Amino acid sequence: MAAVSLRGIAKRYGENPPVIRGIDLDIADGEFTVFVGPSGCGKSTLLRMIAGLEEITDGELHIGGKLANQVPPAQRGLAMVFQSYALYPHMSVFENMAFGLKLAGTPAAEVRAAVQRTAATLQIDHLLERKPKELSGGQRQRVAIGRAIVRKPQLFLFDEPLSNLDAGLRVQMRLEIGRLHKELGTTTIYVTHDQVEAMTLGQRIVVFNGGRIEQAGPPQELYNAPANLFVAGFLGSPRMNFIPAEVVALGASHAALLLPGGAIIEAAVLPGDLQRGALVTLGVRPEHLQLRQEAYNAAEAAVSHVEYLGDQSIVYAHLPGMGGPLAVKLAPEAAAPAPGAAATLFLPPERCLLFGTDGKAFARP
Repeated sequence: MAAVSLRGIAKRYGENPPVIRGIDLDIADGEFTVFVGPSGCGKSTLLRMIAGLEEITDGELHIGGKLANQVPPAQRGLAMVFQSYALYPHMSVFENMAFGLKLAGTPAAEVRAAVQRTAATLQIDHLLERKPKELSGGQRQRVAIGRAIVRKPQLFLFDEPLSNLDAGLRVQMRLEIGRLHKELGTTTIYVTHDQVEAMTLGQRIVVFNGGRIEQAGPPQELYNAPANLFVAGFLGSPRMNFIPAEVVALGASHAALLLPGGAIIEAAVLPGDLQRGALVTLGVRPEHLQLRQEAYNAAEAAVSHVEYLGDQSIVYAHLPGMGGPLAVKLAPEAAAPAPGAAATLFLPPERCLLFGTDGKAFARP
């Protein structure tokens, strides 16, 4: 296992603007870190730089405490699992998994023992004589993971490994990867655009945007205390509701906000640089909004439509003066109002987040 340290890592192609912009990041020995962000944000490029498949333009990469910028990929002590599986079609499962060990000159008996042990762990030991074309997508991905595990690397790199699988297999493989990390304890960097994978697998999530890190931390921290509007809107499904508001009064731990349509509600916030009259964005997650018949901290809205999802219902309601609807998550036993009905939206003060015009979150008590 090995810690990974990135200092001022940058990547540019020719005279074009950089696609990776001065990344500073430390990944602890044995940690499972997930890089997440929209397409084109730089997360896969950064992973390929760590792997040695892309040159580092500026900055320093340390793996296991050693400078790795000029170390060839094969000597970095890592194994990478790709989205496309990258299996040799003419080789059997056994031969695919054994390939790296044979190249390293490992004795045949050790190779066979290592492959059989890994295959049993991944429950593919009955497939060792088959060719990749005879396997399902999930089985191929297990083989690709097994080929990485069998080498006992100090660092695992996963690049969108589950994106080619259907929804059911993704859940199954997600559980498998989580189990393997607990069992092996190998430092792991996992790239995905799927926030469910990020939230369920990562001990720490790093959110990328435009070649920069927006925020890094445990999943609960990023979900409940996003540093800015981008992180708040990226994590969560449906996404966080954003409401333009004006600060009309300030207290020691609360701010009174004027919402579109005229409702005034309170949000828990430490004033800091917040000023009366400031224009802010109020953020509240769909599961925190409530349909309740009470006047306190509430706003009147009109229901536009309802999505029934089995385990929950999503109610979409319009506030006067707002273009898009707000999403409200209801438990399955809760009765959803009919489209066109009036609804009172209760906004719990302690669940309301405030963001300034620069997009940064204001601190909460």
